[in-house]
Amino acid sequence: MTRPPALKAKASILFAMPLPEPFDYAVPEGMELRVGDHVRAPLGPRSARGVVWALSADDGSRNLKSVESVYDCPPLSDAMREFIDWSAKYLVQLPGIMLRNVLRSEDTLLPSPTELLFEASGMEPDRMTDSRRKVLDVVAEHGPDSAAELARLAGVTPGVVTGLVKAGGLNRIERPADPPFDPPDPERPGVELVPQQADAAEQLKRMVSAGGFQAALLDGVTGSGKTEVYFEAIAHALREDPDAQILVLLPEIALTRAVTARFILRFGAEPAVWHSDQGHKERRRIWREVNENRARIVIGARSALFLPFQNLRLIIVDEEHDATYKQGDGLHYQARDLAVVRARASKAAIVLASATPSIETLANARTGRYAHIHLPDRIGKAVLPDVTTIDLREHRPARGLWLSDPLVDAMAETLQRHEQVLLYLNRRGYAPLVLCRDCGHKMKSPEVDAFLTEHRYTGRLICHLTGFSMPRPEKCPECGAIDSLTSVGPGVERVAEEARARFPNARVEILSSDTAHSAEALLSLIDRMERGEIDILVGTQIAAKGHNFPNLTLIGVVDADLGLAGGDPRAGERTYQTLVQVAGRAGRAERPGRALLQTHDPDHDAIAALVAGDRDRFMETETMAREVLGLPPFGRLAAIIISSKDVYQADDEAKKWAKRAPDAEGVTIWGPAEPRYGMVRGWHRRRLLVRGERDVDISAYVTAWKRRMKPPAGVRITIDIEPYSFV
Repeated sequence: MTRPPALKAKASILFAMPLPEPFDYAVPEGMELRVGDHVRAPLGPRSARGVVWALSADDGSRNLKSVESVYDCPPLSDAMREFIDWSAKYLVQLPGIMLRNVLRSEDTLLPSPTELLFEASGMEPDRMTDSRRKVLDVVAEHGPDSAAELARLAGVTPGVVTGLVKAGGLNRIERPADPPFDPPDPERPGVELVPQQADAAEQLKRMVSAGGFQAALLDGVTGSGKTEVYFEAIAHALREDPDAQILVLLPEIALTRAVTARFILRFGAEPAVWHSDQGHKERRRIWREVNENRARIVIGARSALFLPFQNLRLIIVDEEHDATYKQGDGLHYQARDLAVVRARASKAAIVLASATPSIETLANARTGRYAHIHLPDRIGKAVLPDVTTIDLREHRPARGLWLSDPLVDAMAETLQRHEQVLLYLNRRGYAPLVLCRDCGHKMKSPEVDAFLTEHRYTGRLICHLTGFSMPRPEKCPECGAIDSLTSVGPGVERVAEEARARFPNARVEILSSDTAHSAEALLSLIDRMERGEIDILVGTQIAAKGHNFPNLTLIGVVDADLGLAGGDPRAGERTYQTLVQVAGRAGRAERPGRALLQTHDPDHDAIAALVAGDRDRFMETETMAREVLGLPPFGRLAAIIISSKDVYQADDEAKKWAKRAPDAEGVTIWGPAEPRYGMVRGWHRRRLLVRGERDVDISAYVTAWKRRMKPPAGVRITIDIEPYSFV
């Protein structure tokens, strides 16, 4: 009796494209594949890169195309593929869209290219010239480098370098263009921890040792030393498993340099730093080293979640409350929440650290889902700043000015003591509105129903939503009146102008994304502030994020009410968190600090709680309000945005979606309605808001709803699970 022929293998391959599922391919005889392997396979008329999502037997019932080739690199881990599948379902996205956030350029899967460098041979050439001496001095100071770079640094031609090689003064060497990262040393001593830090560190180390998925909230006031505590958890993870990988998420690129310096001091090696400002070469290097399980510690922005870790043992989400963890365009996701999912998939520990935890994280801690570790005091001699309000109804600044007399007096006292001042206003530019005094015309963006912000330094009006920019006109475009346009309201540039006028001898600088337009410029400004080379810093929200300025003792919040306007259910929570973080920049060394909040509503819950130092009362009030309304974390939210360049099509399609919403118990549909910005970049927008009870699978509900609909050409559908923005 003859045996039937053995079945061939079949590979299901997921491509990093907006496709609904993996496609099946035959595995050629002799090709060995693993689930997770990176491969190339034909897709339509071309070849595409994908990942093997599953392997099974091919019964020959279909004529399948064959896998073309497999990359010689580690496969995508089971945990990573589980994370992609779960995230796709939760965010109501195609799995290929999620994979696209993981895969980078093809050269990440190839061995590192090599580069030709030149190093000193230790021998002096028989004929030494001034030019050759300059090159050898550069090599002695900077080490091996390329011929072009050595020539540039020495101020000579590349021919001098070539001549030195021929004369025996330099040797050629080849090395990888993407060198590996030095391994961190967990045995290096850290700073001596105070008792409350030591106790918190022991709790985290026990959590890491327990293995499996564990989560903890590290809840410590500003200046309590949370970073040193989670450093101990990182060191412990590396001691237990030298091959462990650790991910530290930060909300702001500006923090990475200071944190990197602390990592180097603590572990003797520079971590891999991942963010959007990194060039292609460095991102290629990091992706490859992570995938090869050679990068031990990675610090980065939210997109670092999608790096292909092979042995992820610990995740730290620093400043977990920060709203910038929410990706608001393209793929909408909350990195804090996905970090928890990533840790669960990897059976890793996760630490969420903050001085002002989000209500969602506090709720998980209070119900026991997360361990709750407290750091109630600042370390050393530093104490929390004294916070008081300035009632602008009683201390109204003079017309055209924005700093009240009590704040100006406090600034003068601070500067006389040779201490620093931070003026905080979360509003970029010079003025948020430019209007005509004659006809009342307001300058608006042509691409969105939003006012243009005046930037006095550049002489332009800019839309911060779309990037539209135009020169400030000399006459009103509506009535033609000359010199009739006037600036209304303050931005940081206008506040800085007033600070310079009031304190002409003070060194005043602005910290915002406009003035620090690159990572280098931002870090340079922060360095000058740390060295005491700035007297008055006027900053937007970027100034509130984790910086440590030892000589900063006075915080002046120009408009403490700014974040409370509008219908955002998180407005009070965000305002409180921001003000705590801003105030927390003061008095972080031996000199005591204080914060003065200019406000028209000193009795508002967020402001009153900050002054009283009663965070628990405020958060309890906010939590109860959320619970009554059934808002997260006591309910589920999803937003569906329907966009079209035709306003009537947008309206019609939004109404169709509303009519075809599935009936489900515990689900309420609001809308369609026009968001605050009804048009962006020429696309008219309508929003449907879905609220579900806590036990409702809101993602499954929206998925079922989406399957009912077939949007016509020219209509975009955006789905945002647990939205943060309502504009």
